[in-house]
Amino acid sequence: MTIISLQHVTKDYGHGRGIFDISFNVEKATVYGFLGPNGAGKTTAIRHIMGFSKPQQGIVTVNGLNSWTNASTIQEKLGYLPGEVALPEHLTGEQFIRMMMDLRKVNDDTHCKKLIDFFELDASGRIKRMSLGMKRKLAIVTAFMHDPNVLVLDEPTSGLDPIMQQRFINFVREEKKRGKTILLSSHIFTEVDATCDEISIIKDGHVISSFNKLELLKMTEKVFHVKVKNALDYKQLGQLIESNTDFHLVNKNESAFELQIGCYPNNLSRLIKLLAAIPILSFNEVPFSLEKHFMEFYDRRVGGELP
Repeated sequence: MTIISLQHVTKDYGHGRGIFDISFNVEKATVYGFLGPNGAGKTTAIRHIMGFSKPQQGIVTVNGLNSWTNASTIQEKLGYLPGEVALPEHLTGEQFIRMMMDLRKVNDDTHCKKLIDFFELDASGRIKRMSLGMKRKLAIVTAFMHDPNVLVLDEPTSGLDPIMQQRFINFVREEKKRGKTILLSSHIFTEVDATCDEISIIKDGHVISSFNKLELLKMTEKVFHVKVKNALDYKQLGQLIESNTDFHLVNKNESAFELQIGCYPNNLSRLIKLLAAIPILSFNEVPFSLEKHFMEFYDRRVGGELP
């Protein structure tokens, strides 16, 4: 079931700024990663989802409702965490939480208190005196306080320390298990890789790739780190790999008798058979890197045409 939908959405601010013919769907109970550098158009797309901006072309819907004409209805049941937090600095954190509870018509503060404890939020002081990290925690608590089924998170861990970033990642995973639908916009690969099922890469306002992470892992070339006993075995293995078009040498370390071998999943059995003929000290898969994939994908399109 599609919860958030953008279909051929364009907002052209001129001089190449904006979003152009963007289309993607966020399905129920999934985390959708919107990945790209700052200025790529992530926040512009989110502003259209929230109903803050009207598209020049295309349509944006949340739960089947047009996000521009039904913004207030949509926002009642949606949690939103903006990329840049602007909070009323004259209030204390506790006053702001109470104000947001009243606006959200939240009568039971049990869930809110759990969030405050989980994220170690000290809401007693004035917002003006809070650190950036504490302000981000306050924004996270108010985004999740009414336990919404749909969440739109723009650079959610910006300003958080590494420990709290990991805590937030674990929290998002648990929310997904509870059936929440989450759009997560970020330029931080670790949080996208750790939480997202589907991912779109955006560049200069264009979606240049959309993929399912598990399907990508099945199609992506795997890299294996192999260590042999001596120079003779190292030379023999190197020659076998270089003469076989099913594999390629990614990296070599002659002094340590180590090689990194690239192999697509459908050729893995052939690689195992080849390695069986040579004494191997160790054989390990190099973990998949979303950042490496992103950078290779981005680099191939620098100065080139977009699909």
